[in-house]
Amino acid sequence: MKVGVTGGTGFIGRYVCEELAARGHTPVVFDHRGEGDGGPWEVMLGDIRDATALTELAAHCDGIIHLAAVLGTQETITNPRPAVETNVMGGLNFLEAVAQYDLPGVYICVGNHWMNNSYSISKTTVERFVRMFNADRGTRVNCVRAVNAYGPRQKAAPPFAAGKVRKITPALICRALSGMPVELYGGGRQISDMVWVGDVARTLVASLEAAAEGRVLEDTVEIGPADSVTIREVAELVIDLCEQRGHSRVGITDLPMRPGETPNTPVTADVSTLLTVGIEPESLVTLEEGMAKTVDWYLEHRGTAWDVPGPGLRAA
Repeated sequence: MKVGVTGGTGFIGRYVCEELAARGHTPVVFDHRGEGDGGPWEVMLGDIRDATALTELAAHCDGIIHLAAVLGTQETITNPRPAVETNVMGGLNFLEAVAQYDLPGVYICVGNHWMNNSYSISKTTVERFVRMFNADRGTRVNCVRAVNAYGPRQKAAPPFAAGKVRKITPALICRALSGMPVELYGGGRQISDMVWVGDVARTLVASLEAAAEGRVLEDTVEIGPADSVTIREVAELVIDLCEQRGHSRVGITDLPMRPGETPNTPVTADVSTLLTVGIEPESLVTLEEGMAKTVDWYLEHRGTAWDVPGPGLRAA
């Protein structure tokens, strides 16, 4: 299949394109900047807020995986409009496009779908629209709910790099490798499970292949670990891995829970749903293996993908 990937230059999107190619499909990156981000894929210039552009993508593809979105938990609360306009209207444009050309599709859902922040609300709104389109308009779109994806190439936020959204894994690793205390919202005592990004890509592509076969799944496919751990346990693992690689052991600083998150509500996945797309939960990359690979990648790419901040920025 020739598969359009909205958000194909993003963190998960690049892995999806690689997974598609590995399985014999041809990725087409749909990007509003017109950049391929280093991959050897065809790039179609367009914005998901543009219904005509998404319809044009559908006209030239055999399926679409819809990943593009405005991200951010606390970052989107003070100005929810970009998240609503991009995530909700972009999601509807995706659904209208696959409906017009009767294409299989996959929509990526948010793990913390019940939380009251602009990102979660807007993403979950489209998840409900997928159910409506499948039931009443005959679309073939499967939903995949991923918990926190991690792995090499994930962008760090300031003061380490120019990323606009603070993500758990880069924040932990960059601080530990920089000799700075690791900061944890809510003390990191909440469960917010982590999943290897390659496993997320594998699940998304398998769900598209199921849709192409006419298997519209009643339940959302959830991708995450079988065994849950707290964010504090993840942080301790990262600190251990950095220490094993010759770096001084750093401490942990507790911060208040950030806005937009609901305390004492675990973000987990029902891994039994993976069986519906032929993925055995036992085949997923373990947290220990995946995080070790990720720490090694950040070590290898210091000075290019990220860097230790100067003395004046180390308190940031």
